[in-house]
Amino acid sequence: MTGMLLSKGFVASFGKQLSELARRAGLTLDILHLPDDAQQRLVPADCDRIEVTFLTRDIRFSEHYQGYADTLIAARNLKWAHFHSTAIEQHPFVGPLLARGVKLTTSAGTNGEPVAQTAIAGLLMLARGFPAWLDAQRRHAWEPMRGDQVPADLRGQTVMVVGLGNIGMPVARFCRALGMHVIGIRRSPKRPDDPLDEIHAPAKLTELLPRCQWLVLACPHNKETHHLLNAGTLAKLPRGAALINVARGGVVDEPAVIEALRSGQLGCAHLDVFEQEPLPADSPLWDLPNVILTPHNASASSGNDRRGAEMFLSNLEQWARGEPLQNEHRD
Repeated sequence: MTGMLLSKGFVASFGKQLSELARRAGLTLDILHLPDDAQQRLVPADCDRIEVTFLTRDIRFSEHYQGYADTLIAARNLKWAHFHSTAIEQHPFVGPLLARGVKLTTSAGTNGEPVAQTAIAGLLMLARGFPAWLDAQRRHAWEPMRGDQVPADLRGQTVMVVGLGNIGMPVARFCRALGMHVIGIRRSPKRPDDPLDEIHAPAKLTELLPRCQWLVLACPHNKETHHLLNAGTLAKLPRGAALINVARGGVVDEPAVIEALRSGQLGCAHLDVFEQEPLPADSPLWDLPNVILTPHNASASSGNDRRGAEMFLSNLEQWARGEPLQNEHRD
């Protein structure tokens, strides 16, 4: 008997696939749910039944999240927890679970395509001058671009994509399709099918920045990338360059980015992530006319739940067979 803590929504949507997998893998499932009342908790005996869990979006973004966190801390026999998102360090219970030796896996890669599409949407809006048109629309003003206001051709411009994983690689592919010169930043060398004109190691980033009209950040946030974009690196970019950040807020020094946007060193930016989230109401970023803000929502897509569920179910089958799990988190 395998005790599993799952949301009712997950079982309603994917219960058939779960049952078929259990039959195929020889698992007998003991499914538990959090109490309907978000203030209530499972009793200790029920917590002790839990061996496997999947943190789905319907729990994460609900009033039941704290109850879920409390339950995992109390689940003494928990062996494996799967997460819908990649950045699991945001959850305060992750540290204690790691200390207990609980396996942690993520659905990394399942939302890469929607994030890349959002990044490209931001890039195209900025490149074609949509912020000015939208501002004019709100004012009911007919203000066509003329003369020096006309945007430059995107074809032939250089974009640097920092991080070439499940997000950065589709971004690079889109940029190539737009006729841009694409520079990729990655530790491993260029492969024959990479949609890149150049690839360089992270150590080369600073010396390459003066060549880039566009900088797309799609890398993890870690010790090496913390404040990768700061006053010094911003100064290396050509004046008026554009920034797209769909990585993590900590990859940039936010006050330095604000100053660069105000001074014109950065001509414009699309920012989906911030050092403090939700972005404080008094942040200057809200009111800068050359900035598009999205609320850490670049991945929003109706297919994410299905893709995340498929990743969990695939891992569950491997777990049942005692095989290594995909996307296991390493502390």
